[in-house]
Amino acid sequence: MTNTRKVAQSAAMIAVFTLISKFLGFLREVLIASTYGSGYETDTYFVAMTATVIIMTTIGASLNTTLIPIFTEIEENKGKEAKLKFLNNMLNMVFFITIILALLGFWLSPVVIRILAKGFTGKQFALAVKLNRIGLPIIIFLGFTYVFSGYLHSSEIFGPPAIMGLPYNFVFIIFLVFFAKEGNIHGLMLASVVAASTQFLIQVPAIKHQGYRYSYDINLKDPYLKKVLVLVLPVVLGSAVQQINTIIDKTLASSLVEGSISALTYASRINDLIISVFVMAITTVIFPMLSRAFSQENGGQIRRIMGQGINIILIITVPATIGILILAEPMVRIFFQRGAFSEVATHMTSQALIFYSVGLVGSSLRLMLNRVYYSFQDTKTPMINGALAVGLNVVLNLLLIKPMGHAGLALATSISATFTTLLLFVDLRKKLGRMGLRNYLICFGKALIASAIMGIVVYFMYFGLMSLLPNKWIIDLLILLLSVAVGVFLYIILCSILRIREIRILIRTLIKKMR
Repeated sequence: MTNTRKVAQSAAMIAVFTLISKFLGFLREVLIASTYGSGYETDTYFVAMTATVIIMTTIGASLNTTLIPIFTEIEENKGKEAKLKFLNNMLNMVFFITIILALLGFWLSPVVIRILAKGFTGKQFALAVKLNRIGLPIIIFLGFTYVFSGYLHSSEIFGPPAIMGLPYNFVFIIFLVFFAKEGNIHGLMLASVVAASTQFLIQVPAIKHQGYRYSYDINLKDPYLKKVLVLVLPVVLGSAVQQINTIIDKTLASSLVEGSISALTYASRINDLIISVFVMAITTVIFPMLSRAFSQENGGQIRRIMGQGINIILIITVPATIGILILAEPMVRIFFQRGAFSEVATHMTSQALIFYSVGLVGSSLRLMLNRVYYSFQDTKTPMINGALAVGLNVVLNLLLIKPMGHAGLALATSISATFTTLLLFVDLRKKLGRMGLRNYLICFGKALIASAIMGIVVYFMYFGLMSLLPNKWIIDLLILLLSVAVGVFLYIILCSILRIREIRILIRTLIKKMR
């Protein structure tokens, strides 16, 4: 099986599970918006959740990224038993560290909330602190989740980490349908804690199936543990880009009109749907392959794997960007506008979504390129690039917030991500030499042509049908789904006509799986 087919098949499996999880996640967001609206309570909850998970999400994602090549190296050099022993060592270390972080978080909660939401005062500030403290056990659960998924990904076992979003969202949905009441935002945070625990519990059977048995042993002299500590700090700083941008955006948005934080949150989650379902599926599959190629010192294989991943990302994100630009307002209206979520909230959220989508290609390629650097065990370059992205985002935020409000914050994030991604390409070419940049540009150009034609057809189809048919929610939804389906079908045909190699392989893989 070629690398492209292997990536396509594994990524398709992950994407299917993730898509189901994201559908449930959308249902969760719709229920939250319907029950609590887009204002005082949701602004407070989202800030409190950010304060709860900001540190562990950054450290955990960095640890996961660092552990995959380390686990691969241990298995290549010392075998599976040594790999399992290192897993046990890491679990004990992570448990100890997360307990300390949770205790510090409880003590420093007022300081953290004051930093994240300078506009919160009085009862809203006190509520944010209380919600933050209720959610602190999530830190411990996230630590276990990231270590388990790092081990399974290094073994090219992708199923259990991919399905962990299912029980997570089911907990929320059950709470929101049967127990949630407007004005009782505390219950939503408790549901968040229970949901977070299911993410690592769902992976436990797969870990046990690998032969793992827990023990209390901690070996602080393990050379691989020291290697993780050396590599993880730059990865933490590099992975913190999105989290720091989130802090900056929400801090500035807290001083804007009510609902700005919620609008940015809902918009970023819609935009992140593409990244989470498709792009993360691709990078998740490719990263262990890159790490293995690096451990075998196979530079040619690294360039081939990277090239296939980049082209697949381009043929997914370019049409997705065009689609969001055209259908942002109806998407938000259909999925969110009900109950306490008003027309004003729809307008604010769709504005933010449009400007977030401008950076979709750049943000997606950034994930891919960071994985390439990490497979080299070069964690400093993404760190420096990430620091530059944060600095650029701050400058652009201050320039754009006055004329554009919360939409300017979204646009600043997109510009920062795109510019710094281009810098990663330039630096990577210095390290690898010729990377086939011309092939990337050709693939991008063809995808853009196909997407533009698709966009024109979708635009006239959706808005043309809407002008002819009754203005009802179910009709609006059916027209949107029909327009998207026609757009996807047309795009695939156009890509085939334009001879985009990766789309042909994806089609053949899909047909083979269906047979």
